[in-house]
Amino acid sequence: MIKNLKLLIFGGDSRQIEVAKMAAAKGTEVMLVGFDQASDEDIQKWKMTVSDVDFSQVDAMLLPVSGVDDDGKVHASFSDGDLFLTKEFFQSTPERCVIYTGIETPYLKQLISSTNRKLVPLFVRDDLAILNSIPTAEGVLKLAIEHTEFMLHGSKVMVLGYGRVGKTIARIFSGVGANVTVASKHHDEMARVLECGLTPIHLKELENEVRTVDICINTIPHLILTPAVLTNMSQNALIIDVASKPGGTDFQYAEKIGLKTLWALGLPGKVAPKSAGEIIGKVVVGLLEEDF
Repeated sequence: MIKNLKLLIFGGDSRQIEVAKMAAAKGTEVMLVGFDQASDEDIQKWKMTVSDVDFSQVDAMLLPVSGVDDDGKVHASFSDGDLFLTKEFFQSTPERCVIYTGIETPYLKQLISSTNRKLVPLFVRDDLAILNSIPTAEGVLKLAIEHTEFMLHGSKVMVLGYGRVGKTIARIFSGVGANVTVASKHHDEMARVLECGLTPIHLKELENEVRTVDICINTIPHLILTPAVLTNMSQNALIIDVASKPGGTDFQYAEKIGLKTLWALGLPGKVAPKSAGEIIGKVVVGLLEEDF
């Protein structure tokens, strides 16, 4: 039962607004910090500043999908200024307070360790990550159309990684008629790629295989598109990197040699914020009901 539960949503974007509405509909008392410039009439009564928050009354806190950066800064699309999360905030909450975040960053992990609060990283869950991959893939498709001068049908598309996001991207691009190659280092994934009618390659072959690629889409969050690989790519190729920080592309080198790159973070919140917010909201409300 989450009626009268106090949920603090600390930063975020349009997705967190949808979560707030869903939680409030269940009787939860919602507080929104970092939404000063949000114009949605339905949330005006929930908006407040950090100084307005009585952290001793907070039962649960929801952070943005991106978590907290190395300086404690929290992404807040609708904030008038920078928003920071501190150890003192956590220490002021009741011991029962649960912290929900998209991903677990080093700074956040350190805060949790030093304050002994419960942390729930939402995007380690398969259900949420798989559903969230749909607006991500649709966003990549939109970017590919907007930033190329050729049809996707018949083009050569390479997807790096065949995890929860890579699978959906590969399927969507194949669905519009692209010739899709998927690069992985896992033999079971390569077998599944072949079973799906796509072309598998091992990541160690990447340096040679990228020569004829029109669009390269990276989903792996560590350096994959190295200078050695980038040097072999066509000058007309488009690179779309959707991996979380630090990404998988040497962006500085790519720019140096004139390759077009897009580091497309947070696509669900940009291309389908309502749907993406509802996906997160359903999981968060379910977890609140379990935890409280």
